[in-house]
Amino acid sequence: MASGTETSGSGDIGRTLELLWDTGRRPSRGPRPGLTLERIVEVAVGVADRDGLGAVSMRRIATELGTGTMSLYRYVPGKGELLDLMLDRVQRPSENPADLGDGGWRAALEGLGHATLALYRRHTWLLEVNQSRPVLGPSALDGMERVLARIKPMGLTDPELVSVIVMIDGYVVGAARTQVYEREAERRSGLTDAQFWAAQGPVLVEAMSSGRYPVLSSLSEDAFGTGFDHFEFGLQRILDGLEVLVASRRAADGPAAGNGSAAPEDPA
Repeated sequence: MASGTETSGSGDIGRTLELLWDTGRRPSRGPRPGLTLERIVEVAVGVADRDGLGAVSMRRIATELGTGTMSLYRYVPGKGELLDLMLDRVQRPSENPADLGDGGWRAALEGLGHATLALYRRHTWLLEVNQSRPVLGPSALDGMERVLARIKPMGLTDPELVSVIVMIDGYVVGAARTQVYEREAERRSGLTDAQFWAAQGPVLVEAMSSGRYPVLSSLSEDAFGTGFDHFEFGLQRILDGLEVLVASRRAADGPAAGNGSAAPEDPA
C-alpha cells in the first residue's frame, strides 16, 4: 500500500462532473471503437486493486488496454478526473454500502458499517485517497439517498442524520485502516501476526513479572486474543448510543409522536 495520499476533486471539477453525469460532449469515433470511458475506468480500478493507487497512470492504463496514451485523453483529461470516476465507480449498486436490504434504522446502519468495511477491504487503495471534498456523482448520491431514506424515522434533525452517516464512516475507515495495515505489515515483514508477537514474548513475560504493570498483568490470557471481534463490539456500542438518543427525542416529543414507536427500529 503506497504511503502517498491522492485527493479527490484534484482535477478539473467541471469536466469531472460532465463525465460523471454524462452531460459533456462524447468523443468522436476513433481508431479504437471498442474503447469507452466505462472501460477505461474499469481497467483503472483493476490496476489499483492489484498494484495500488500509485500504479495508476494514463500510460499504464493505455498499456493495459493495448492503445496509445494519447487515445485516453480523448475520453478523460488526466489522472485527477480519472480518480473521481474510479471513486464513483466502486460505489455502484453492485458494491454500494447503501444496499442494505429490509429493516429499521439500526439494521440499516449495521449493514452500512459491515458493507463499508468490506468495500475498503476489496479496494484498499481507497485508504490512500483524501475524500474530504468529494466530487459527487450519481453513485455517491444514490447511496446517500438510500441511507437517509432508511434512517429518516430516527427523528433526528437533518444535520444530525448526516452526522450519523459521517460517524459510521469515520469508525469504519479507522477499523479498515488497521486491518489493511496489519495485512501489509505481514506481507512486508514475512512474519505472521502470531510470529510477530511470539518474538516479543520473553521480554513481555519478564515485564509483566516485574510488578511495574499490575493492571496489565492481571488481565486474562485472552484479553489480547484474536477471537474477540473489536469491530463488531465498537459498532454495536455506537448503535446503542444512537438508540438512547432516539428514545430521548421521542420522549421529549411527547406521547403523540411516540405512538407505535416502542420498538427501537421503525420500518423506513
